[in-house]
Amino acid sequence: MKKVILILGLIICFSCDKKEEDKVDYAIVSGTIANKTGVVTINSFDRTFSEPLEFSSDGSFVDTLSTDKNSYVIFDGTNPVFIHVQPGYNFNVSYDVKDFENTLKFSGNGADVNTYLLEKNKNEKALLGNRFETYKLDETAYKTKFKAIKASSDSLLETFKTIPDNFKTLEKRDLNYNYLARLNEYEAYRRYVTKDNSFTASDDFLKELKDFDYLIEEDYFFSENYKMLVTSHFRKEAEKLAKKDAIAIDIAFLKTMSKIPNENIKNNLLFVFASNGISHSKDIETFYKLYSENSTNKENDALVKVQYEKLTALSKGKPSPVFVNYRNHSGGTTSSENLKGKYTYIDVWATWCGPCIKEIPSLKKIEKEFHNNNIQFVSISIDKEKDFNKWQTMVNTKALGGIQLFADSDWSSKFVKDYQIQGIPRFILIDPNGNIVNANAPRPSDPALTDLFKKLNI
Repeated sequence: MKKVILILGLIICFSCDKKEEDKVDYAIVSGTIANKTGVVTINSFDRTFSEPLEFSSDGSFVDTLSTDKNSYVIFDGTNPVFIHVQPGYNFNVSYDVKDFENTLKFSGNGADVNTYLLEKNKNEKALLGNRFETYKLDETAYKTKFKAIKASSDSLLETFKTIPDNFKTLEKRDLNYNYLARLNEYEAYRRYVTKDNSFTASDDFLKELKDFDYLIEEDYFFSENYKMLVTSHFRKEAEKLAKKDAIAIDIAFLKTMSKIPNENIKNNLLFVFASNGISHSKDIETFYKLYSENSTNKENDALVKVQYEKLTALSKGKPSPVFVNYRNHSGGTTSSENLKGKYTYIDVWATWCGPCIKEIPSLKKIEKEFHNNNIQFVSISIDKEKDFNKWQTMVNTKALGGIQLFADSDWSSKFVKDYQIQGIPRFILIDPNGNIVNANAPRPSDPALTDLFKKLNI
């Protein structure tokens, strides 16, 4: 991204008049992070963009960000720094990893907005308290709490006198969207924290969302809360379509989004969903065809096409990507080359991943059932290096079987990237010759896995 902006800057300097020169469509973010260890990344909030920050010898960094997105996250492996950018912003971020809460500061053009957002997040966090306990509240208490949070944030915003009026106007609407988004998620999260899947919110709990306008383009591209409401709305519509037509939810979602009348909202929803979801699809060809037929954003299309082409290289019968010298819990190292000769079922997981842990009993059951057959079970942890001991301990305490390996660079491991893994757990089945059987194999808890093994005479 830096090189593109540099080239654009040179073109502006040598061939543009003053009016064209004023049309800045990027922001510059610089800073210093004391006591950092490992890679620091900058990521778009919607997860469609991520790159490592490059630091100079004095520990400082400078990066140029496209403002087609306005929400980014700087992440040092422990602390997330949420930043907001607008065209022309040029601000500095500094903090000490060892004292993040007390040392994070912004300065420069755009610092007032980002300082406000920082203070807003601190204030909301303090008022919210334990999020899990909040979801256990009854409907009246839950609404009362988030109304109080909204009122407090409204008051805080008014104390920041130097914030531009256009930002303030949009931010006031976002504070309301935050309140509505929290109401919208209440039923699902209450079910999760109480383990009561029968819970249903009262008929009028979401009355404030009645006749809600889901097609306000300005709010969609400013407010992540509004975007959440829009995405949730169309996902519910997709669930109805999936049930009616007996089709996969991802295909139904693409079909639903394709009918959205606002082209820019439609294109963004399609792109974000494709970027994060195409690697999970059970029918990549249909997925990509639907996306391509309905997206009209050529820049987005080129990025999704790259993903599609990488995924087609992972089709059945193609040579599997490899890994080399992953540390083995039993001692020494193991490479994928060492695994040839048997079918290999790979579980990509991490100790912090709840859905991964949930699959362990089913994985143990499958391992026991096929213990003497022509298959081996391999679990690859993508925990960070600092959690190596935590991984070793969990393998021991949960008595995990099979071949337990630790990837070389967590999410940045070449094997993980080659398989386009963007969410875990992820399961992969490879044949005895090292070729792919299924790059997105059924989970251990899915009866389809046993059927697949039997079909292959494993």
